[in-house]
Amino acid sequence: MSDAELTVEVTGPVATVVIHNPARRNAMTAAMWRQLPELLDRLEPDPDLRALVLTGSGDAFCAGADLGDLAELLDAGDASIAVDAEERLARFAKPTVAAIRGACVGGGAQLAVACDLRIAADDARFGVPPARLGLVYPAPTTRRLARLVGPSAAKHLLFTAELIDAERALRVGLVDEVLPADRLAGRVDELTATIAQRSPVSVAAAKEIIDDRAGPARVAWWHRKVVTTGEAREGVAAIAERRTPRFAWQPPTGD
Repeated sequence: MSDAELTVEVTGPVATVVIHNPARRNAMTAAMWRQLPELLDRLEPDPDLRALVLTGSGDAFCAGADLGDLAELLDAGDASIAVDAEERLARFAKPTVAAIRGACVGGGAQLAVACDLRIAADDARFGVPPARLGLVYPAPTTRRLARLVGPSAAKHLLFTAELIDAERALRVGLVDEVLPADRLAGRVDELTATIAQRSPVSVAAAKEIIDDRAGPARVAWWHRKVVTTGEAREGVAAIAERRTPRFAWQPPTGD
């Protein structure tokens, strides 16, 4: 393993992408920002994949963008490689879960907020530091943060650049659950196993609708899929027979 890279491990229906840059608390280098969309493009079409976990190696999630690459990010503005990686993560067709320990700051928070769910250890710390650095947080990132935590909490994070602990992050809606650090991995495994058992039609439709990426025609398409895939029939039969449903439909990618 090199000093700074993203690694992938696939276990059954779950892929885990690990941010690895231990010398800089898993800060994202320019090469890592470019690598992430490529990894997601490769993983997304896998018919057996039902969920993706994003986490950091060791005791940190991600301390942000590597400041050695700051000039490149500043020159690009909202067209930066960091925003491109964030947007690709947000568009990933299958559920994404950020498993967060330690520092989740700047670019780390950017990636965590782009995931569908965020599960944090009680040692996690969160911050959005552009105001401390004299930077403008990207507009897509700012809007995504505000949709998640609300305008007031987003303004507090952005205006003060203060770090907040996991309990406060839970209160404002930045994370969905907080657990002791030694229980984080087990809870994420449990959560993704549950998601993997659910109807891919239901999950994929919910993700598109909640993310406001499904107009009326697309919503109607999803309702037709309930009938044509037989997912609903399988779900009802499984309840009647007191067994786990065998959902087999795969969500479309790239359409």
